[in-house]
Amino acid sequence: MARILIVEDEARIASFVAKGLRADGHQTTVVDDGHRGLDEALSGGHDLMVLDIGLPGIDGFEVLELLRAQGSRMPVVVLTARDSVTDTVSALEGGADDYLAKPFRFAELQARIRLRLRQAQGDAAGGSAGAGGGTVEAGGVRLDLRTRRATVDGAELDLSAREFALAEIFMLNAGQVLSREQLLDHVWGFDFDPGSNVVDVYVGYLRRKFGAATITTVRGMGYRFER
Repeated sequence: MARILIVEDEARIASFVAKGLRADGHQTTVVDDGHRGLDEALSGGHDLMVLDIGLPGIDGFEVLELLRAQGSRMPVVVLTARDSVTDTVSALEGGADDYLAKPFRFAELQARIRLRLRQAQGDAAGGSAGAGGGTVEAGGVRLDLRTRRATVDGAELDLSAREFALAEIFMLNAGQVLSREQLLDHVWGFDFDPGSNVVDVYVGYLRRKFGAATITTVRGMGYRFER
């Protein structure tokens, strides 16, 4: 069980997230403005923060900047309607551990929170909890989950936000078959037309960048990222 701070000024979303996290066994605290959010975050009473960007008082970028300036290493998952590349980069470079755009699937938020909590626990124990202290590696590919950088055999690649998210879910489940539906749910966060080929298109992008043999098609089931 973790103590999770939710800093979100939209009451409906805050209630939805808090309810889901409590059902998952966590304790939650909800605040609706940036100043109170920062005070709570600095209190030392929370294990992770879910942070909106568009907040009254001071916005989420400033909350994050001031939090890190005080030396806090508490994991922060940014949850916001701003989904531009510029905003994503600003949040991650400002010290966020993850970034999820609205609208979102709660299952994806839940998975990202679990990952960040495991990493934080691993760091506290002097080791890594499955993702190399913020990195994940498989099939010669390395992702830095904090800086959103990708390398293949040491050479840096340019990945779009969607490509990075798809690579991340593949590599966190390397060796396992993931269906198109699972990939849509985790990466795009909302339902596409069942006939859409968007997953196939993006898998093609990754194959061209990582190598054709990196991702295997499992006929009738989905795709598998090879170790």
